[in-house]
Amino acid sequence: MSKFDHEIRVIEESGLFDRAWYLAEYPDVKETGMDPVRHYLWVGARLHRNPSSKFITAAYLSNNPDVAEQNLNPLVHFILHGRAEGRSPFDRYEKWIEEVEQPVFEALDVRLAHSARIPRVCLISMVMPVYNIDTVYLTRAIESVRRQSYPHWELCICDDASTDDAIRNLIREMANRDKRIKYIFREENGHISAASNDALKLATGDFVALLDHDDELARHALYFVVRAIEEFPEAKFIYSDEDKIDSKGQRREPYFKPEFNLDLLYSQNYVSHLGVYRRDMLEKIGGFRLGVEGSQDYDLLLRCLLEMEPDNIVHIPQVLYHWRAILGSTSLDVDEKGYAVAAGMKALRHHFEQRAISNRVTTAPPPCPHFHRVHWPIPEPASLVSLLIPTRNRVDLLSPCVESILEKTTYPNVEILIIDNGSDDPATLKYLAQIKKQERIRVLPYNRPFNYSAINNFGAEHARGELLGLVNNDVEVIEPDWLTEMASQALRPDIGCVGAKLLYGDGTVQHGGVILGLGGIAGHSHKKFPGDSPGYFWRLQLVQNLSAVTAACLVVKKALFDRVGGLDEKNLPVAFNDVDLCLRIRALGVRNLYTPYAVLYHHESKSRGAEDTPQKRIRFRGEVEYIRKTWSELLDADPCYSPHLTQAREDFSIAAPYHRL
Repeated sequence: MSKFDHEIRVIEESGLFDRAWYLAEYPDVKETGMDPVRHYLWVGARLHRNPSSKFITAAYLSNNPDVAEQNLNPLVHFILHGRAEGRSPFDRYEKWIEEVEQPVFEALDVRLAHSARIPRVCLISMVMPVYNIDTVYLTRAIESVRRQSYPHWELCICDDASTDDAIRNLIREMANRDKRIKYIFREENGHISAASNDALKLATGDFVALLDHDDELARHALYFVVRAIEEFPEAKFIYSDEDKIDSKGQRREPYFKPEFNLDLLYSQNYVSHLGVYRRDMLEKIGGFRLGVEGSQDYDLLLRCLLEMEPDNIVHIPQVLYHWRAILGSTSLDVDEKGYAVAAGMKALRHHFEQRAISNRVTTAPPPCPHFHRVHWPIPEPASLVSLLIPTRNRVDLLSPCVESILEKTTYPNVEILIIDNGSDDPATLKYLAQIKKQERIRVLPYNRPFNYSAINNFGAEHARGELLGLVNNDVEVIEPDWLTEMASQALRPDIGCVGAKLLYGDGTVQHGGVILGLGGIAGHSHKKFPGDSPGYFWRLQLVQNLSAVTAACLVVKKALFDRVGGLDEKNLPVAFNDVDLCLRIRALGVRNLYTPYAVLYHHESKSRGAEDTPQKRIRFRGEVEYIRKTWSELLDADPCYSPHLTQAREDFSIAAPYHRL
């Protein structure tokens, strides 16, 4: 028996692989016709996919780096060795619930128990469309509302002509028990948008919260919502973190979300649950729109965006919503996911039509076909991009960098400025003499001590382009459309710095954006993940706003670069100057952005080497002190990250219990 066949048998006999669950969770596998176990062994584990709800692949690899280093299949290792060694197949979420969430909730229980009366801040109307749901789950959903510690709510239910009489009987019974429950029964099935609108007609509250008929609220969900309303009286839309809950009530897969992230929202409806809206705003836009069933909540939010400013949107970094993960729900079901994606694309296209923005919306390419990609236009003629490439010697790096740009890049209007910082290697000097004869290339001598910021600022002074591209000499182009993608994003009026997806030579991730606070200052998102890994809730594969991106490959409008004075030559000559640049440009009111659709290799710092001399270490310490003093507030709380995710590693794993709100 081959090793592969042996591993198949080990997995099949373990009871830890659920074929139906795997196919439902990863519909692309079903489309290939491949056996799920074989897919997991060949591809799935490398993509951090889970064999069932009983085993979390990414968590096992993260918690057991020896398994990852030896390139062992995590599930096979757990079955044969890990279980006996006491290694856990789950992530840290259960412990997080026990050590972070539970103490917060219990403290609230005590405080509210000693309150004679919880004051009414506002009335919250819960809107719940119902159709042919198992009464067990419907009961749990309704009871989760009745258990709310904040008592000033009303539950507005619309049954959409369910065929099971037990559902209407249950609704009547619940309403008889609790007068805060209102209901209406439709005579004909109108689908979820029509049913939601009928439920919305029953609402009289200041705010409206959306609840699916099989999901559950955390017991203090509305308390946290009301607290946010008190703290942010200008709030028009409030959303929270969420997780999934199975038929047995087991919670898993928490989505610890960033603060409002518009470009991530364009890629996926990351906001999802819990969503709470001002009722007058919903009335103004006409409620739910028919024809986008499957993504009606997404459409609702996109239409509401036209009525809001960013300051009107509040994120509560607490898990307040438990999304039922059962077959037939969009959290799990294959057909429902495809249906929802088509409706989501329709909603997104309508949003851009309302904003009079001319772009193109498609499904995102594999491995994430259930999300969206927005293609932004390039003007005619295309704007000139000036690529700035600092270098000193190392023709072995510079030549592949320049040649890959010239041979592979499809963007039509590029100039390359090579800033030569005192090269004295004959081979490099010969190469520079040759390539400067090309029309699109200029070689600019910079004969001063190495200062990365000053070198790039010098290059920017000589650049003719509307856009600047900062490019390290140890970068190589992979995807020909890399610059088309980066330029199209950077030309948007509300976008600042644009960063690319950079890979090491072995195909693993070197840069998926910069997360502030990692390692104390900043670090690269998803570093060392497989290049085709989805990352945390697919964030490695989706366009999104980030606080900063690396200058190893960064595109920005020259006007913005000049407006902030370029890179900081004085305080940040080598390290963290890109983070500082991004944050200063962000402070102008624009958003920085990471795109996975610009892919290049980055042979990190091969041309500079490590900080391995006393002088370099002194300089580096000074840069660390400066960046922390200048940006301490953002370094401690990156709005594009979550306070519940670790700052010790780049893998988006759950933080240690002491790191809490």
